[in-house]
Amino acid sequence: MIERYTLPEMGRVWSDAHKYELWCRVETLVVEAHAEAGTIPPEVVEPVRKAPPPTPGAVHAIEAVTQHDVIAFLSAWADNTEPREAARYVHFGMTSSDLLDTALALQLVEATDILLAKADALVATLRDHALAHRATLRVGRTHGIHGEPDVWGHRVADFAFAMARSRDRLRRAREAVGVMAISGAVGTYSNIDPAVELHVARRLGLQSADVSTQVVMRDGISEWTSSLAIMATVCEAIALEVRHGQRTEVRELWEPFGKGQKGSSAMPHKKNPIISERLAGMARIVRAQVVPVLEGIPLWHERDISHSSTERIALPDASIALDYMLNLTNRLMSGLVVDEARMTANLESTGGLIYTSTVLLELVEAGMSRDDEAYPLVQRAAMETWETGVPFRETLRKHAAEAGLTLDEARLDEVCRPERFVKRLDAVFERLAALT
Repeated sequence: MIERYTLPEMGRVWSDAHKYELWCRVETLVVEAHAEAGTIPPEVVEPVRKAPPPTPGAVHAIEAVTQHDVIAFLSAWADNTEPREAARYVHFGMTSSDLLDTALALQLVEATDILLAKADALVATLRDHALAHRATLRVGRTHGIHGEPDVWGHRVADFAFAMARSRDRLRRAREAVGVMAISGAVGTYSNIDPAVELHVARRLGLQSADVSTQVVMRDGISEWTSSLAIMATVCEAIALEVRHGQRTEVRELWEPFGKGQKGSSAMPHKKNPIISERLAGMARIVRAQVVPVLEGIPLWHERDISHSSTERIALPDASIALDYMLNLTNRLMSGLVVDEARMTANLESTGGLIYTSTVLLELVEAGMSRDDEAYPLVQRAAMETWETGVPFRETLRKHAAEAGLTLDEARLDEVCRPERFVKRLDAVFERLAALT
């Protein structure tokens, strides 16, 4: 991921320097386990423990020759070990994926914890925003067309619960990726005792794989990547609502627009939904990683490396992009401007057409058949309002009179109140208030 979208904390998780720190940690724990079991001399533990991680530059210089990242790392780290003979017991009985998959599990867990903290913050922001607007009337839209009255808080509540589910889904996926293995060349523990694997797993707070063939099966990592993609797409759903709400013809919502900010190089009046549009683009990046990671599940026999080249790009990019998105979505919702007066104006802009559903039911309750009488009458009145701009109550009165029907005006006053449509939403907001 390019630096523009990489936040420092998440960037460090995926840096080469941190990766080599984790590789040193894993290898040191294996050396300690071997020494405790009497497999290797105990005096080599302290020199290995004290040896500083190699620099990325040192590893890359050796890898340019060896064309093998783990061997390059081991050679560079051995150069930092005093006495150097102690390094001969590093990687004892292990194979490359023992190190790679175990350290990757640590990186995935670290990345997940950063994402979960930001998801928690976003859930709280969405919850509080929705509760603050539980009585802010606006028109609900279906297919982009005015439907029935709603409240803005109801729309945001949907996002809050979706983000909470996404967070909980990611929390479960954290367990799926917190899995390591140190089982040797084809996973048979041929040159390493299973007790070493258990020792390392306990010290790292990971779960040892039930079985591995050197490579830990990628179903867990695929679950994790899919969880990230879902969460990113929920962020995009929020952004899409804001983008629609900021259109000139709608003007109900505005992204935060700072002092000195410019919307267009050519048109000074512009205030564009750049945050929301950026979120839409970033969501594509996260979703794009799902299929390549899934394709790492089928490998040739016990192991090949077709998965690893993909994961070096897909896993950092997915988590870095989502980290950026969560930060940006929280900023969007924290600073969102809600134009309540414009929402009211839009609610009333169709001359009462938003009340056709309740009028239809009133006519049915008055004794008219739904399909043959009530629906055609209401539809004719509504179509006339669309075409002429005459308020719906007037066209309804006209078409009812033509059908020999006298309307109860007092009853229509009651059913054509926007508050009537949202009076049963209290239970939703009670559940929302309890959301943590």
